[in-house]
Amino acid sequence: MWTSGWRERVWTDLDRRWDLIVAGGGIAGAGILREAARAGFKALLVEGHDFAAGTSSRSSKMVHGGLRYLSNLQIKLTIESVRERERLLREGRGLIEPLENILASYSGHGQPAWVMGAGLMVYDLLAMKWRHRHHTAEQVRALCPSINPERMAGGYSYFDAQTDDARLVLRVIGEAVRAGATALNYAMVEGLLRDRSGQVHGIQLRDQATGRQKEVRAPVVISATGAWADQLRSHLQRKPRLRPLRGSHLFFPWSKLPLTQSIGFWHPADGRPVFAYPWEGVTLVGTTDVDQGDEVPIDPHLSAGEIAYLMEGVTHAFKPLHLGLSDVQSAMSGVRAVVNTGQADPSKESREFVLWNENGLLTVTGGKLTTFRLMAQKALDAVSSKLPIHSKFSAHERVLDAVNGELAADLAPIARARLLGRYGAQAAGFIQGASADELTPIGASPSLWAELRWAARAEGVVHLEDLLLRRVRVGIITPDGGLPLMERIRSIAQPELGWDDQRWQAEVSSYSKLWRECYSVGK
Repeated sequence: MWTSGWRERVWTDLDRRWDLIVAGGGIAGAGILREAARAGFKALLVEGHDFAAGTSSRSSKMVHGGLRYLSNLQIKLTIESVRERERLLREGRGLIEPLENILASYSGHGQPAWVMGAGLMVYDLLAMKWRHRHHTAEQVRALCPSINPERMAGGYSYFDAQTDDARLVLRVIGEAVRAGATALNYAMVEGLLRDRSGQVHGIQLRDQATGRQKEVRAPVVISATGAWADQLRSHLQRKPRLRPLRGSHLFFPWSKLPLTQSIGFWHPADGRPVFAYPWEGVTLVGTTDVDQGDEVPIDPHLSAGEIAYLMEGVTHAFKPLHLGLSDVQSAMSGVRAVVNTGQADPSKESREFVLWNENGLLTVTGGKLTTFRLMAQKALDAVSSKLPIHSKFSAHERVLDAVNGELAADLAPIARARLLGRYGAQAAGFIQGASADELTPIGASPSLWAELRWAARAEGVVHLEDLLLRRVRVGIITPDGGLPLMERIRSIAQPELGWDDQRWQAEVSSYSKLWRECYSVGK
């Protein structure tokens, strides 16, 4: 898809007339690009860093219906979320998978059991699927032997879903590109072009890889830059309206924290919900919800307070395992964009998305991973008067393209479904380019060595971090960020990327520094 020389070809073609430009390569921008391509528009997406480099590779990996939003009475958001979750589960098998959740209840702490049961009853009714169940304390301990049994009052189980968020973004962008759209990473919007009346009609673009610049024009410019939306709005002298909130996660080797389903509990310090669940061969624990402040870096990192907070939750919920900071394999922080309404508690801020049309710049921000398609359709509806044709978007149309399930390889059914879900129509080409010894797992993870080759060859990798933190999640799911595996990674990726030894060493050095500063807890 993004094969050798693709960036040169795209930059040469930027002078054409576009119907719309999307700034931001996370899930919101990806969804807009996909819907625009489906409608037949000449659409361009530009991302200042890498695709999914911001919030959309640093989320909690949940495709959920928004159970927590029921407590804030955000009924409409919950209804939309559960319906989109069910659609994604149907269409994205292997990439979006069901996840059983157990909410553990402790006497004198957290929500009473009857409140949990009532909320889950409404949750299932909205999804039109009755799947929650009550469990006694003994049943909860049988389902999760590692859980803290002290003052256990029982719990409830229910179903949501999980995904690899970065891979979901890449699949959606990839399907948009195959439908005729154009997507370019490491292309920073440094200014907005405006006509005599002050209306936005293009962008000033700079290539982060070479420094070259270009003015690109379109009657519609949409900002899907998430937590960075206020930065683009500042070119119009608009005051900030967002409250960036940081959510952080810890990742444990599955052998240290072995779970077969998600375990939810209320944090002993403040009663916030915290979850721990298996993901890609590790166990994820999160999340925090703290103010990031005015500066929003591309690569945020956990504060000492967040690490202590998450570890306090882990040692409380899984007391029999005697886990400590030395057991943490990796960590990750992401910054959410929510509208600042002045709530004292950051968790009380609404997660619903907003649309702002200011001098012709349409900003879409907020929202959640699950509802990206609805965000995209409503954004395009808001600018339909400036587009060459008005397309009506159907709620019944597929979110993800249908995929032929035939693969010419001897794979287990789970591995086959995983590849089809992650790579969609590209899965057949993936298999053709892989050698037999590369169709084996990387360590204890479900990721295959062949995924590194395919990503380096055809997925727009510009830097090593793109390969190891987003295309294949080696930096999270293997010890020490995959640095001990670097020689084999090099043997696969360097020839595909066309980097000489000097470039390779520089990339490894840069990646190592980034990982230790932002993805490690500094044990």
